[in-house]
Amino acid sequence: MPPIPEVAACGGPVQVVKVTDGHTFELQEDVLESILLQDHVKNKDVVVLSVAGAFRKGKSFLLDFFLRYLSDGGTTEWMGSNDEPLTGFSWRGGSDRETTGIWMWSRVFLCLGPDEKEIAVLLMDTQGAFDSQSTVKDCATVFALSTMLSSVQVYNISMNIQEDDLQHLQLFTEYGRLAMKDNDSKPFQNLMFLVRDWSYPYEAEYGLEGGQEILEKRLKIEDKQHEELQTVRKHIKELFQEVECFLMPHPGLKVASNPKFDGRLQDISDEFRDELKVLAPHLLSSDKLATKKINGNVVKGASLVEYFKAYIKIYQGDELPEPMSMLNATAEANNLSAVANAKDDYVNQMEEICGGDKPYLNPDDLEKRHTTVKSIVLERFWAVPKMGGKTFSEPFAEQLELEIMERYDQYIKHNDSKNLFNMARTPITFLTVMVIMYIASGFFGIIGIYPLSNMANLILGISLLLTGLWGYVKFTGTYTDVGVKIDFIAEKIWIQVLGPLYQKTKGRSEKTE
Repeated sequence: MPPIPEVAACGGPVQVVKVTDGHTFELQEDVLESILLQDHVKNKDVVVLSVAGAFRKGKSFLLDFFLRYLSDGGTTEWMGSNDEPLTGFSWRGGSDRETTGIWMWSRVFLCLGPDEKEIAVLLMDTQGAFDSQSTVKDCATVFALSTMLSSVQVYNISMNIQEDDLQHLQLFTEYGRLAMKDNDSKPFQNLMFLVRDWSYPYEAEYGLEGGQEILEKRLKIEDKQHEELQTVRKHIKELFQEVECFLMPHPGLKVASNPKFDGRLQDISDEFRDELKVLAPHLLSSDKLATKKINGNVVKGASLVEYFKAYIKIYQGDELPEPMSMLNATAEANNLSAVANAKDDYVNQMEEICGGDKPYLNPDDLEKRHTTVKSIVLERFWAVPKMGGKTFSEPFAEQLELEIMERYDQYIKHNDSKNLFNMARTPITFLTVMVIMYIASGFFGIIGIYPLSNMANLILGISLLLTGLWGYVKFTGTYTDVGVKIDFIAEKIWIQVLGPLYQKTKGRSEKTE
């Protein structure tokens, strides 16, 4: 294959998930972010078309025709001239594997979607399954990641839909079956069985119509079938929102047997070219583009980066994780997002009630408003569609309540700071003590109990001294530790003596009335 031209405007293949020699997976975060966090991409809804399947079955070869279609804008002449070599994702003839890990085309194609809204289209190429160098874990991981992250998964298979193809699909998408236990929505989006080298056009014609005939036959559930065969078919129908099949003819002997074949149309059979003209628009024309959704929510470029990180993280252990752990990764991301949104909702509503320069509220009124807002926010949290079910979400709801209470404590302190009495509690407390001690000193002096009169005068003098010191600290900003201790003494006097005394006096007054 000719070298790929390194032209920024045209893009090139870049590896976003790497398979190490130790059969572990590494996310190339900088590469992925350079594609998805571009200013013109990060806030766009994304379409991710991925091709997966067994190795050496022409996945990259097919994707390069999709690149031509997108690069040309889907015009009638998108296939190019007959003598133009095919470039794009790396491919070649032969029996050894070419692609490892997961690759993405660096150029993001901005296209109008079905609703005339501009969306970002990405093409993803995957490592072929079942080659001599890949473990079962490698195959399962690549296929599962591809299915979880794509909006359209093209399942590239050879010659026919066979039982082992269905069994492998069930194995790699077991995560979806578990997700169905606690979620009404189907976990994966669109699946296309792309049958290459279809050799029975007399039974079913090439293209979609013949493909649907074969698909209905292969996925048909009959009473006489073994339970295992019925289960496989039920799972596939339950996992994907849409399943279809396309039958492709053989591309010709020159493609299969000529080691110098470089993808020129003149060397490809007319039948194959005719079906390509149908397949590419069916998947990539504006009215067919399927935006990526996870749990019913449309995914944008920046969000897709986070899902890549969350999913790859669970595959970095030594053992292939149970499918449920993949569910947990998605469910955790869903619930954390719901918690963050609910907390923001609470803060925004409470700011309107008592935040900033809002006037002081009676503590009882503040508590009632807080309780109402908290109830609304928690109700909204539970109303958001989340994977994992109620049991999984309960700890996140508890976390949300704790965070709400922490913010409520801050709002209580902020509200108290607006109370004139709270601001001047210390001098008012000592002034009250001085008035009481002045009266007590005079009373005890009149009746001749001079020790108590002197004690009252002493307390009055200490209160006057503390008030003076407090004023000096507040005015100069020095000796703040002394000021804190004086505030503490005043608070204790108010809470343990004056406050209860005031409440008793108030209670007696109300009874008299």
